[in-house]
Amino acid sequence: MDRSLRNVLVVSLGFLLLFTAFGGLQSLQSSLYSEEGLGVTVLSTLYGAMLLSSMFLPPLLIRTLGCKWTIVLSMSCYVTFSLGNFYASWYTLIPTSILLGLGAAPLWSAHSTYLTIMGSTHAKKAGKVAKDVVNHYFGMFFLIFQSSGVCGNLISSLVFGQTPTQGAIPEEQLLSCGASDCLMATVPTNGTQRPSQELIYTLLGIYTGSGVLAVLLVALFLEPVRDNQQKSEGEKKPSSFWSTSLSTFKLFRDKRLRFLVLLPLYSGFEQAFLAGDYTRSYTTCALGIHFVGYVMICFSATNSLCSELYGWLSQYTGRIALYALGAVTHLSCIIALLLWKPNPDQLAVFFVFSGLWALADAVWQTQNNVLFGVLFEKNKEAAFANYRLWEALGFVISFGYSTFLCVNVKLYILLGILCLTMVAYGIVEYLEAKNLTRPLAVTRAAEETETQTKM
Repeated sequence: MDRSLRNVLVVSLGFLLLFTAFGGLQSLQSSLYSEEGLGVTVLSTLYGAMLLSSMFLPPLLIRTLGCKWTIVLSMSCYVTFSLGNFYASWYTLIPTSILLGLGAAPLWSAHSTYLTIMGSTHAKKAGKVAKDVVNHYFGMFFLIFQSSGVCGNLISSLVFGQTPTQGAIPEEQLLSCGASDCLMATVPTNGTQRPSQELIYTLLGIYTGSGVLAVLLVALFLEPVRDNQQKSEGEKKPSSFWSTSLSTFKLFRDKRLRFLVLLPLYSGFEQAFLAGDYTRSYTTCALGIHFVGYVMICFSATNSLCSELYGWLSQYTGRIALYALGAVTHLSCIIALLLWKPNPDQLAVFFVFSGLWALADAVWQTQNNVLFGVLFEKNKEAAFANYRLWEALGFVISFGYSTFLCVNVKLYILLGILCLTMVAYGIVEYLEAKNLTRPLAVTRAAEETETQTKM
């Protein structure tokens, strides 16, 4: 097997094991710890810490430890969050969520940098177009990574499914589900009951073991990598601590980045809506907590397959067509969710919505990473740090207002941000097209001047 491909598989499998644990826990936080809003507060705190981490830590850690050991260290932070859930309280979940958030930004920035360097290096050796190879690697990664949602949610559904609910959900509760849900102020029923502590411990034991395996896999089998371009620049002038730390903000001088930040911002909003609101206000409210895992399995499986498909398809359609597909799909879903009244008799519809949401989410996850890697090739660490910063901000804001706003208001906010994001993305594509045609115009003008001089 090719060396670069082997490393991509090691990273992908490591993330599969790690996010089998975290993805499953994240999906359940708002439903499992709904008392006093602990679940959504934990998620908001987590992404708040990730936001702060994105400002300084990723470039600093990656240049100090390298991509491999940054990934290993950051993965260890995720394991502590699983351990914190064994005794769930404000005093255990808030500190461990902060630690996880601090590790999340370096983890994702190091992973994106690693795949971009691997793809560019392999393309140079094989004589291929760099962006196509990088696209393929990200598609392959997200195919395996998104499978973690299938594994994590399947485990939670099988474990919690050992105590099936009794009786139907009252009609009064169904009336306050979906877009009509304002803080889900309903009387607890069998459908929304908390599972037994014994089952929760069983689930957490499986998740913690999966996280530890992820750390060991990457530490033992992933090869370190160094950006040759960065290495030659580093020999000329070593970067100071503050220069490295503030590189995330310096890149913001680039006009393209100022427009593009809306892409990761929207990505944070839409993922937070799915994890915090769709799972609670639609699935748990109308079907029960034991159905959350199954609905999220549909999301993860669809996301996984579409990620690999888009990696291949983008070579023929280009990224604009894929972004248009993602925007139209999410736009349709948001409008439909505003109008739909969730009911247990419409079981298939819950899965259709999660599948369609995944179809669009796969566009943001694969194409956003490739877009940032290609447009900011010389400043990859800072670019991906900005990506995680703005995505984290989307999560923080969304989870932050989760306990204050009705679901229909959240959907309108999501709709507005989606529209603004697509306008901003269109401006960046226009600027890029303009930059590509300008060198041709300059060359032709020079040729004409040279011809006239000879005459």
